[in-house]
Amino acid sequence: MTQSFLHRAFVAAAFCAVAFHGSLAAAQSAAAKNPLVAAIVPNYPPFEFKDPATDKLTGFDVDLGEAIAAKMGVKIQWEETSFDQMLSAVATKRVDIILSGMTDIPSRRDSVSFVDYITTGPQFYTLKAQAASFPQMESLCGKRVGTSRRTSFPNDIATWSAEHCVKAGKPAINVVGTDGSADARLQLRQGRIDAGVQGGETLPYQNSLEQNAYAPIGKPFLAQYTGIAVAKDNSALASAIATALNQLIADGTYQKILAKWGLQEHAVQKAAINAPV
Repeated sequence: MTQSFLHRAFVAAAFCAVAFHGSLAAAQSAAAKNPLVAAIVPNYPPFEFKDPATDKLTGFDVDLGEAIAAKMGVKIQWEETSFDQMLSAVATKRVDIILSGMTDIPSRRDSVSFVDYITTGPQFYTLKAQAASFPQMESLCGKRVGTSRRTSFPNDIATWSAEHCVKAGKPAINVVGTDGSADARLQLRQGRIDAGVQGGETLPYQNSLEQNAYAPIGKPFLAQYTGIAVAKDNSALASAIATALNQLIADGTYQKILAKWGLQEHAVQKAAINAPV
């Protein structure tokens, strides 16, 4: 085989590789509007919140969304909204996706599909100063536990309570709906509730801000995924986002973003659309 032939073969292979990646990027871009409009509620650090110094959006979801959009060859436009309006915003096409720490649960799949991108699970916690009063999760039977009323956590707590408290002849947990995780933590500090529930992956970051004020009680009591929600009838966009996420996993960008926000233990090995739950 001559040097000239090898050179021509190398050039041809390189051209094919460029053409393939170019066509892949074009296909991903074609599946999404530009800009890609993403609903977000910036009150759930480290996933999304406002930087106190600049009032700009920041967090894991913001970094990941920007990286996914770049892989798809589009810009991302963040649309701040309330958590309870996000699903309807996708249904009415006001936004293209939800990227805001939303748990992938079966009831939400009636209207959206999820590109699952991180593992999660509801975690009981209390003030570190009160941790000795709750040596195990069953210590919460009959106690007041607060969590965001707009999430699946109130039902998750009630289900856990029925199985581990009521069946054992103990009083049920008194679930207190709050206006978000920050409100639950405020009520906990005020003594209005005995414990709270939020995603277990978020507690270490919150403790880094509040000098280890909170102590987990037991382990997360459900294994779930957090997902990027896409309209159920837009499978092309869901596939494009999953492809972009898998590219970020392959090139190490995903892992770097996880490490930046202390979420390495909650990584997924591969993007999945509507993973088994």
